[in-house]
Amino acid sequence: MRNIGDKDLQKTSTYIVPCFLLVELVIMAGTVLLAYYFEYTDTFPVHVQGFFCFDKTFSKPYPGPEDDSKAPPALVYSLVTAIPTVTILIGEVTTFFVKAEGAQEKTIVTADCCYFNPLLRRIVRFLGVYSFGLFATTIFANAGQVVTGNQTPHFLSACRPNYTVLGCQSPMQYITERRACTGNPYLVASARKSFPSKDAALSIYSAVYTVMYVTLVFRTKGTRLTKPTLCLTLLSLAVLVGVVRVTEYRNHWGDVLAGYLTGGAIAAFLVTCVINNFQQTASALPPQPPQRPQPPHGMPLSTLPRVESPLEKFQDYRTLRSHDHQPYLCPAPPDVLLPSRRFISSEV
Repeated sequence: MRNIGDKDLQKTSTYIVPCFLLVELVIMAGTVLLAYYFEYTDTFPVHVQGFFCFDKTFSKPYPGPEDDSKAPPALVYSLVTAIPTVTILIGEVTTFFVKAEGAQEKTIVTADCCYFNPLLRRIVRFLGVYSFGLFATTIFANAGQVVTGNQTPHFLSACRPNYTVLGCQSPMQYITERRACTGNPYLVASARKSFPSKDAALSIYSAVYTVMYVTLVFRTKGTRLTKPTLCLTLLSLAVLVGVVRVTEYRNHWGDVLAGYLTGGAIAAFLVTCVINNFQQTASALPPQPPQRPQPPHGMPLSTLPRVESPLEKFQDYRTLRSHDHQPYLCPAPPDVLLPSRRFISSEV
C-alpha cells in the first residue's frame, strides 16, 4: 500500500508512452536504417580521390582482411556493446538496493494505467541513449569516410595500378582516372574509407560514456582507487584499438584522432545535454527538512547576552528624533547655563 506522502512525490505524466512510441522509436528506427545503408549497401557511393604516382604514403603492404587483425571488428563491436551494458546493469541494480528509501525515485504513473518501476525506467533510458549514440557514431564515421574518400596506408597495394598504362614517369604526376585500379573492387572501395576511423570512434565513444557513468553514479566511500583504475582501463583499451589500426597500416594517425574526437564529442553531448549527467529528476526527490545547526564538540547551544555599543544607542536615538518635525537640540544641565546668563546680565 502506498501512503499519502509517496503518492504526492509520484510523477504523473500522460505523454511518456505516446512520445516513446511515436517519436523515440521512429528516430531510433531511422538511425538504425541509415547506419545499415551506410555500412552494407552502395546507396551512398564513395568519393573517388586521385593519387600521386609511387606515393609512399599509400604504399604500405596489404595487412589482410579485417578479421585477421589483432583487434577484429567482431571483438571490438562485442566489447563496445557488452562492457557498457554490463556496467550500467550492475550500477543501477546496486544503486537501487543500496540507496535509502527516501532517496529513491518514486514509481512513475502514466495516464493512471501504466506503472514504471524506477529501476527499469533508468536502465531503459541509459541503455536506449547509449544505443542511439552508438548508431549515431557509426553514421558520422561512415558519412565522413564516404564524403572524403581518403585512402588508407595500404591503398596502392589494394589498388594495384598499372603505372605503365597510366604513363607515370615522375612521383609528382597525379592520377585522377576512375579505372586506374586493377585490384579487387571490394578491397579498393574499402581502402578508400579511412577518415575517420570507425573502430576508433566506436571504442572511444563506449569508453567515454562508461567512464562518465562510473564517475557520476558511483559515489560509494572506499572507491578512490577502484573508479580511476576502471576508467583508465577502459580508456586504455580504446586507445589500444587506435594504435593497432595504425601499426597494421589500416589507418593513419589523423584518421584515428578524428575518430577519437567524433566518438568522444557524441558521448559527452549525450551524457551532458540529453540525460543530464545521469542525475535523478528534481520532482522525484523528496523535500529535505531544514536542519538545525549542531553545536561544535558536542557542547549545548547557549544564548549569549547582546552588548549594545554607545554608537548604536546614539543612532537609535537620532532615528527616533527624525520622525518628529522639531530641530534636534542637545539638552544641557541647568548649572551650566546659569553662569552664562548671569555673565550676560552683568555686561548689560
